[in-house]
Amino acid sequence: MMSIGEAGLLLDRMAEELPAEFYRELNGGILLEPGEKRHPEGPGLFIMGEYRTHPVLGRSIVIYFGSFLQLYRGALRRTWERELRKTLRHEFTHHIESLAGERGLERRDKERLDWYRGMR
Repeated sequence: MMSIGEAGLLLDRMAEELPAEFYRELNGGILLEPGEKRHPEGPGLFIMGEYRTHPVLGRSIVIYFGSFLQLYRGALRRTWERELRKTLRHEFTHHIESLAGERGLERRDKERLDWYRGMR
């Protein structure tokens, strides 16, 4: 099982892989929250990460370790790495699109949620 410390070290390494330009105006940085975050749409639907903007606190990326633990508790390390990297890059895409005034990924996320609603 992956510990929060190990996940933090992985995220640090993954963050270092990204170009410095990606961090422009990301003044809140990347946060690894210990808890899980459930989506209000369904009891088994977890939020893995979020891109946050706040008028005072600025911009940040939050990764929910507890959500990963719920879904990948017994998974191999490479699965954790793949999913953490995918989530981190997803949230960075939100950040970069936000800086550019774009919302393409936000629309795709909404489409996926609409699909989920239709499947229930």
